[in-house]
Amino acid sequence: MSTFQSIHPNSSPVETRLRIEHLISSTQPSEAELHPGSDVVRGLSQTPKTLPPRYFYDDRGSQLFEQICNLPEYYLTRTETNILQQYAGAIADLTGSCELIELGSGSSTKTRILLDAYQNAEHEVIYCPIDISAGILESSAQQLLLDYPDLRVHGFAGTYELALEKLPDSELPTRVIGFIGSTLGNLNPQACETFIQQITNALKPGEYFLLGIDLHKSTPQLEAAYNDSQGITAAFNLNMLRHLNRRFAGDFDLTQFEHVAIYNESQRQIEMHLRSVRSQVVHLKALDLTVEFAAGETILSEISRKFDLEQTQHLLESKGLTPVEVWTDQHHWFGVLLCQLERRVS
Repeated sequence: MSTFQSIHPNSSPVETRLRIEHLISSTQPSEAELHPGSDVVRGLSQTPKTLPPRYFYDDRGSQLFEQICNLPEYYLTRTETNILQQYAGAIADLTGSCELIELGSGSSTKTRILLDAYQNAEHEVIYCPIDISAGILESSAQQLLLDYPDLRVHGFAGTYELALEKLPDSELPTRVIGFIGSTLGNLNPQACETFIQQITNALKPGEYFLLGIDLHKSTPQLEAAYNDSQGITAAFNLNMLRHLNRRFAGDFDLTQFEHVAIYNESQRQIEMHLRSVRSQVVHLKALDLTVEFAAGETILSEISRKFDLEQTQHLLESKGLTPVEVWTDQHHWFGVLLCQLERRVS
């Protein structure tokens, strides 16, 4: 087991405790890596049009999402935060010293609740944040290292899939992969099953998966959370087009699109769209792509599925992930599950 060196006046500087890897594929690069923007071409060439949610998260998009998390209508973050504040000590006690991997870490705000719990329990932690935005990854890591003098951070800038594939063996007795923030809801049912299988493949028997999920509730409450009165969610959605303009030499006019978010009750999912306010043509020169929009035509930019707690537990168990503890808030708006990969009997 490795040990950390505390930061005192004569001890190691922050830089010696920080490592960030910019991930590239190994033997089997994805289509998006071989042909950058191929997913954009595919999504904007089909009917109805779609865009992958990963294009939300340039540095500006990540900053806007942090603002969304503090909005009064956006109950998700504060509800999950309250659950973690109440039960982080139990999580630390159950897992012990561990490598804590967080998928889509952002500014790592909720992670501090877990780090405090491990610190209070005197359990050793190596924190491994994973985020598509290298800028926010590094800035949040630098701040964490200042605030936690015994912490080491090994960050990965890249997609979840690539990071899970490239995770090295843990230096500590166990590993916890955290996927909090209800991000699982962005995946359709098939992609959700594939993702959970990837989690299973990345863990060794006895290691842990910490999952946060938003639960089904009334349509007015859900739609208010994605149509905030300050327009931050709208700015976040439209920033995707700004990101595409910069990355692929595009000419999207953001004033000619509007944000729309509705709850599809039959599918139990929020559907977030960018709607063209008039008939128009958009070019993405770097992709040699011309896209025609009719007035009122939309691009589906994100889904956010809302889950049934019992059904989710059954899905996890079918992949070998046994729920050790399941926690919810008093209103049953949100669920946090700590699962353990079953130990195989030889």
